[in-house]
Amino acid sequence: MKVLITGATGLVGKELVSLLLQNGVAIHYLTTSKKKIEGEALYQGFFWNPEQGLIDENCLLGVDVIIHLAGASISKRWTSSYKEEIIESRILSANVLYKALKNNPNQVKQIISASAVGIYPDSLTAVYGEEEKAVSDTFLGNVVLKWEEAAEQFKRLDIAVCKLRFGLVLSGQGGALPSMVRPVKMGIGSGFGSGKQYFSWIHIHDLADMIYFAVQNNWSGVYNAVAPNPVTNNELMKAIAKALQNDIVLPNTPRLLMKLLLGEMHLLLFESQKVSAQKVLDNGFQFKYKNLDKALDNLL
Repeated sequence: MKVLITGATGLVGKELVSLLLQNGVAIHYLTTSKKKIEGEALYQGFFWNPEQGLIDENCLLGVDVIIHLAGASISKRWTSSYKEEIIESRILSANVLYKALKNNPNQVKQIISASAVGIYPDSLTAVYGEEEKAVSDTFLGNVVLKWEEAAEQFKRLDIAVCKLRFGLVLSGQGGALPSMVRPVKMGIGSGFGSGKQYFSWIHIHDLADMIYFAVQNNWSGVYNAVAPNPVTNNELMKAIAKALQNDIVLPNTPRLLMKLLLGEMHLLLFESQKVSAQKVLDNGFQFKYKNLDKALDNLL
């Protein structure tokens, strides 16, 4: 089997590449840096520039599955120009892939596209399954909606489309967790707002395993890539403190203060999405880290 990966050098991409190589899966990856192109038996790089519509079409040779992870980070301040980059990095990259597949002979049978639970509306009480039709009216909800619409176009080429809605990805190597850990280590950690907002999370090892499982089982449709036990913000911060053998002593940080500090991006800390993992469980996926305490003990 051979897969083509976009976003292979990102947080999730690196974990996935390592897993696939361990299992003898050949990888083609796309990079915007010609200097980063490597060529070896199981790992071959190809140049692309989605903004300019450029792609080395040789990347498709022998590829059975595309795993599309590329997209600008949402963890930078959402200026007007950067918001545009967040959307375009996801849409333009999908469009370039679609055009390459449409115009070149290939054997691609499936595309797995990253998505996010941010598509679900903010709620302290709802439990969201994949059949949910309501979409968050926030910037992030709009991003995910357009992201998934861009993935849908591959169906016109008779390619199975699997959209994995990532929860909060927990990793010791980057992402949100290190920035949550730092203040707790310094004794100034706290929850945010009421602390009752739900965070649907997933250990990065489980996420990589789920992507590979989706390849092996030819998944199509929408799947929530979250652990079975979401937690509130208060529970998350207390679990981090427990794993570090520390205490949360400060009162929760007011929402207004975080809005002043982060602007619109503060929504990442205050939106509540309690998301169900039942569909992935029903389809045979087994988590190594179902509970937050076990996940944090492994990562911290």
